Amino acid sequence: MAFKKAAWSAKNLRDSKAKYRWVKLFGWQVTKAGNIVLKQKGDKYEVGKNTYKGSDFSIHAAVDGIVSFKKKKVMRFDGRKYLKTVVEVIPQTA
Repeated sequence: MAFKKAAWSAKNLRDSKAKYRWVKLFGWQVTKAGNIVLKQKGDKYEVGKNTYKGSDFSIHAAVDGIVSFKKKKVMRFDGRKYLKTVVEVIPQTA
């Protein structure tokens, strides 16, 4: 029995780097300006008030405040209606 694997047998042993996506700050958590609220692939969540979208579709807080998630009715190009989740940051008054 060989104690080393043959050269051709180890091609499937590599694994891709983990993508740490999804919600980083949940509703009613406090955030600072510039913090990542959620990371996503594509436009599953929509930017709302006091938020902006990064180049990799991640949603960032534009101001200090409290994170809020809301549902919004959207009509598609074929006339179908569906719900879209909107991420907003409510500014804190100190």
